[in-house]
Formats: sequence, C-alpha cells, structure tokens
Amino acid sequence: MRLAELSERSGVAIATIKYYLREGLLPPGHRVSATTADYDDGHLRRLRLVRAMIQVGQVGQVPVATVREVLRHADDDSLGRTIRLGAALWALPEEPGPGDQQGDDEAVVTARAEVDRLLGVLGWSTARELGDLSPVHRSLVAGVATLIRLGHPWDAALMAPYARLMHQAAVRDLDLVEAYPSEAQKAEAAVAAAILFQPVLKALHRLAQEEESARRYGLS
Repeated sequence: MRLAELSERSGVAIATIKYYLREGLLPPGHRVSATTADYDDGHLRRLRLVRAMIQVGQVGQVPVATVREVLRHADDDSLGRTIRLGAALWALPEEPGPGDQQGDDEAVVTARAEVDRLLGVLGWSTARELGDLSPVHRSLVAGVATLIRLGHPWDAALMAPYARLMHQAAVRDLDLVEAYPSEAQKAEAAVAAAILFQPVLKALHRLAQEEESARRYGLS
C-alpha cells in the first residue's frame, strides 16, 4: 500500500506518519522509486502500536524517546524471548504510585522483606533474583511501603492469593502472545497488552468488587 492508503487504514495523518518515520518509530517502506515507497501490514500493525503508546498509554502519553527504546528492544533479534519481552516492558514508564521506596526507612525495609518472602513462597525465582533491578519490583515495594506507613501492613500472606491470581492472568497473557507468528510480533503484542489491557483489568477488578459487595450486602 502507498502512504495515503496507510494513512487511511490507520486513521493517522500523513504528516504524523512521516514524523514517525523520521524518528525511527516506523521502519522505512519498501522503496519503489526515489520519491515513492510501499508499506505492508507490518507497517500498519506497528503504526497502530506506536499510536497506542503515544496517545492511549496507561500512564498518559509516552515520550517519543521511550517509544523508540521500547521498539528497539522489541526488534532486537539477538535477544532471547524472555529478555526481549522483559527489556521492552521494562522500558515502559511505570504508572505513578502513591509512594516512594527510596531510602531505607523502616517501612521500605519491611516492605522489601515481605516482597522477598512472598516471592520465596510463590517460588518466583526469576523475580527474586532480579529484585530491585526490576522497575516492577521497585513499584511493588513502594506500594507495600506506603500501605505500611498508612497503617495497613500488607505482608506476604495477604499478598500471596492476589499474586497467584495474577499468575493465572500472566499465563493467559502469554498464551495470547504465543499465537503470533514472529518474535517481533510477539514482543509487539506483549507491549500492546501492557499498555491497553491494564485499564481493562483494573476496570474488571472494580466491577468484580462492586458485584461481590452487592451479593454480600445488597444494594440498599
């Protein structure tokens, strides 16, 4: 397809597509002449992913430099699947949390110990080995530390049932990712899921809370 058709099918303006091409967010088209290039369904898929990351990400607009870094990892054929997916997802900005895990105050120390104990109970050896190298691990420690400071001491025993439910969700996530034929598409799908599924899962969680509350206590 030519640039005009790519724009029409994606709903993205030609000027914006040209900007993404200049910034390296979209691979060059297949050159037909000095001034003309053809684009395929891979370009359309990548364009939709870029648009989702920049415009409808879970933490608001993602900076172009961050999008470029995420896509660089997604396209890196030298990486194994686990590292490739992990690197792409780690490059995404974390949703702002209620607290900070910097420093070694009592709440942070306790939270880190409880998270470590949780990972041991679950047998999540990879997460335990990575520890604070993982931005997700740091975010979890920060959230638990904030709960502790507010008088809600969430320990490993309280977190474990939730973590097991999240593992079931992760199994489903990767089952969907594995349905894609190429490694690049698998990485793209994982990134898209991280950006677009999180608001859906959060909404489903809240709806489930509302439903269970009504079942237990009624609507009055």
